[in-house]
Amino acid sequence: MNFEIDTKSLKEGIDIVNHASWSGTMTPILENIMINSQYKKVVLTSNNLEMAIEYIINEWVDVKSEWSFTVSSRFISSFVSLVSEDKINLELLSSANLWLKTQWSETKIKWIEASKFPLIPVFKQEYSFSMNSADLKKAIEKTIFSTAQWNIRPTLAWIYLSINESETIFASTDSFRLSEYKTKNITNITKPISIIIPSKTALELSRILPENINVELFISDNQILFIFWNIKLFSRLLNGHFPDHRVFFPKSYSTKWVIQRTELIQALKRINLISKENNFNTRMEFDSENWIELSTWDTEIWAWRISLPASIEWENSMIWLNSTYLIEALNVIKDDYVSLDFETSLSPIMLRWITEKESNFEYKHIIMPLKI
Repeated sequence: MNFEIDTKSLKEGIDIVNHASWSGTMTPILENIMINSQYKKVVLTSNNLEMAIEYIINEWVDVKSEWSFTVSSRFISSFVSLVSEDKINLELLSSANLWLKTQWSETKIKWIEASKFPLIPVFKQEYSFSMNSADLKKAIEKTIFSTAQWNIRPTLAWIYLSINESETIFASTDSFRLSEYKTKNITNITKPISIIIPSKTALELSRILPENINVELFISDNQILFIFWNIKLFSRLLNGHFPDHRVFFPKSYSTKWVIQRTELIQALKRINLISKENNFNTRMEFDSENWIELSTWDTEIWAWRISLPASIEWENSMIWLNSTYLIEALNVIKDDYVSLDFETSLSPIMLRWITEKESNFEYKHIIMPLKI
């Protein structure tokens, strides 16, 4: 087997499929990339059994014979990133060796038979629709941070997607916080649908999605397929029922305050220099003089207190919360000012955009307070 390929195209493809290759796995073949040379094209594939990515290179490639094999994703990625020549020639030798040849170098590495590489399951399309990549990336950004860590709470490591004729909803929770991103329908659906997407899939998808292109989504009983440009991303869907998360959003509040977002982020980051020694426990006090006081302490270091101006409605109050949770939520609210509302010191704290009524979307995020 022998083919010559454009170095830039190969590097772009490897960088994409690497998002689905796993390192340190108990199954070494999952650390590899499958390279399949076909008539006038080369197909790169990675598969970690939860998610698979296929990347097609059909330009600037000269295939002299067809073959499939796998190589270490880590090595081939590092190697190609260091190649300065425009072309790379790959020649497969019968002795399980692969020659990587450029104008000024030759490198020999081991390859593994493609027959040992896990196949992508046959996809039986049952439902399809399309979305703009910018809308999809924005929705993932607004919800991915409040999913649980996969290795700690896998049952909450997902994003809920619900689509009907009038609106599209993305939601996620790790039981300590809850995000909901709702927008006017941004798909071409034919019937309502609700699915649960693993957070790993959503995260890697957001990393490789180009800006402002059409993304085709195909859904089967327990799988989803995303197609855009020359890329296919396959993933399993999670079984189960997402609870009615809307009941957790408070319907009333006794304290409402509005504050400059970037000022609050900077103050919280300073507070975190101390609160990180105390599980990021931070106290926020609100007074009728339109000031918010943030404080924390650690017995082995020192206390820290910061006051910020704000617009405050109704009664004086105090809450405790995890400052990192608040920072992560503030980072996805791209507005100059943010509103925080709550009923009591033990009620969920609601974060809202100030200007969202002027847009075609609604974003809500709640954080559960700490009981101290």
